[in-house]
Amino acid sequence: MPSPPERRRLIDANRVDDAIEGLGDRETVREWAQRFAILADPSRLTLLVCIHYAKEICVSDLAAAAGMSDTAVSQALRLLRAHGLVAAHREGRVVRYRLADATVHDLIHHVRPHPGTTPHGID
Repeated sequence: MPSPPERRRLIDANRVDDAIEGLGDRETVREWAQRFAILADPSRLTLLVCIHYAKEICVSDLAAAAGMSDTAVSQALRLLRAHGLVAAHREGRVVRYRLADATVHDLIHHVRPHPGTTPHGID
């Protein structure tokens, strides 16, 4: 039998309720944590930013832009594809990659806005 929940003295119960409502489903939080873990790698994030600004780009060009080997880029792209962050399409012998996740697209705008624009602040 599970133990009863710990009773805590709350300073502002309404804020606690708002926080719990905003948190939502714990499974969704776990999925986002996994997504952020993928983004936390500097090489993968570099590739995503490069893809974002190139719109579509092939492995060899992406490797040149990111300063990485073709093999390292291919391995990272496999992982990014498996998590639905990038998509690929073939044009003859060339496979081009593009961002497939709108949230990552928006996140890149916050992290690395287009030149000439200012980053958004936190309200």
